Amino acid sequence: MGELSRPTLEVSDLTVRFGGILALDQVSLRIDAGEVVAIIGPNGAGKTTLFNAVCGFVRPDRGRINYRGQPLLGTAPHRLARLGIARTLQGLGLWSGLSVQENVVVGSNQRPGLLSSLLALPSSDRIESVLASKAHEILDQLGIASYARAYPGTLPYGVQKRVIIARALMAEPSLLLLDEPVSGLSAQDIDELADLIKQLRSQMCVAVVEHHLDFVMAISDRIIVLNVGHVIASGTPKEIRDDPHVATAYLGEDVTTPEASSDA
Repeated sequence: MGELSRPTLEVSDLTVRFGGILALDQVSLRIDAGEVVAIIGPNGAGKTTLFNAVCGFVRPDRGRINYRGQPLLGTAPHRLARLGIARTLQGLGLWSGLSVQENVVVGSNQRPGLLSSLLALPSSDRIESVLASKAHEILDQLGIASYARAYPGTLPYGVQKRVIIARALMAEPSLLLLDEPVSGLSAQDIDELADLIKQLRSQMCVAVVEHHLDFVMAISDRIIVLNVGHVIASGTPKEIRDDPHVATAYLGEDVTTPEASSDA
């Protein structure tokens, strides 16, 4: 299969059980280079479980996960960044004793592409200087370079969310997984994050787990809908909006407001 036709991420017949609970039931999906794909569904649909399986935090009972055509199952979570996979979590996870820039530098995975530019440098101080410069460049891209020397606890929540994304981008990922990125954000912050994700699509593919449907509709090339562990729909935002099965799955849920709750 050629590089252009090979999906960045391909999940096939993925099944995950927690005791007697079937969290994912033969889930299959693909994400291609340059795509923004949202994964939505009611609470308990299996969205976060899917991300956890991709990232090695959950061991599937059956199925395959391929990244750029290579098997991903069995890969330790800490090795994912070296492969080009970065993820943000629902919680912030920022180090309170480090500045914003230092928090972002933590996301560096020392990939070979970066190391090759550092081999000729004589000291660790120079290495740290290059990493700090890269971190500042990313902060500038996200519009928060002015906060580089600030500490996370002093920042507005929306800025802290951007710092988390900046840290993920420090790994120079080919696949960025965002887990409920707009939870707790203001309307303005949500609009600005949508613009940012649209910019990132030229550098990587992005998969987003999110409850906020207006945000999802604004950013996505495709949307995959999970319900009780099954894929019940997949298509463009318009196709998903018009799908009666999706409306039925969401009955009784407020899906236009960001939620911070986790799912199975």
